[in-house]
Amino acid sequence: MLLLVVLVVWAVPRWLPRGGLVIRIGPAAPSPAAPAVQPARQSIPDSASQPAAQAPAPAAPGPAAEPADAADPQSPDSAVAPMSAAAGLLLVPVQGVRPSQLTDTYTQARGQGRVHDAIDIPAARGTPVLATAEGTVLKLFQSARGGTTLYELARDGRTIYYYAHLDRYAAGMAEGKALRQGEVIGSVGNTGNAGPGNYHLHFEVTTTADPKRYWAGTPQNPYPLLRHGISR
Repeated sequence: MLLLVVLVVWAVPRWLPRGGLVIRIGPAAPSPAAPAVQPARQSIPDSASQPAAQAPAPAAPGPAAEPADAADPQSPDSAVAPMSAAAGLLLVPVQGVRPSQLTDTYTQARGQGRVHDAIDIPAARGTPVLATAEGTVLKLFQSARGGTTLYELARDGRTIYYYAHLDRYAAGMAEGKALRQGEVIGSVGNTGNAGPGNYHLHFEVTTTADPKRYWAGTPQNPYPLLRHGISR
């Protein structure tokens, strides 16, 4: 008996696991699960992570703006407006004659059923005739009725001043010459059909869409324009 006890005491240490024998009572505890392997995170380019920026849609074209100087299709090209105060004050075209001394002869009858369509400004022969406004000498013309005449084109490009029965032109007068208001263009006479001793200036104002047809403009009464004008 004593020999059996000694044998057991000697043999046990050799088959027990190091740390002793662990005896568990009850159901065995589950072995810990292996940690889940996380898939490697894929690198996503920035261009894929955000939606591509879209170019803004082109704006719908608006109505085309008309140029500031567009012509009115309702206005006929041949329409000519009468002279207005915007053209400036006219100068009485005979030196020394005041506006209050003028007589309205615009509607007086003339030979062959004609109407005067002008005013006559009496003055002594040789009295200087002055440019009524700034402009350009359009035509120097010898006429059976008007005698020695001068057509002046105003700066607006469509108003024409007509001076007739001149005794002579001033020195240096030529077609295309620029005129200053008040510049001497000739002198009072009685050439043409004025009649002997009937010294005066026949003065007309017309408007035209074509200055090349300087003789065919629409007449305007010079009297109210000169009556409210100036003199020298």
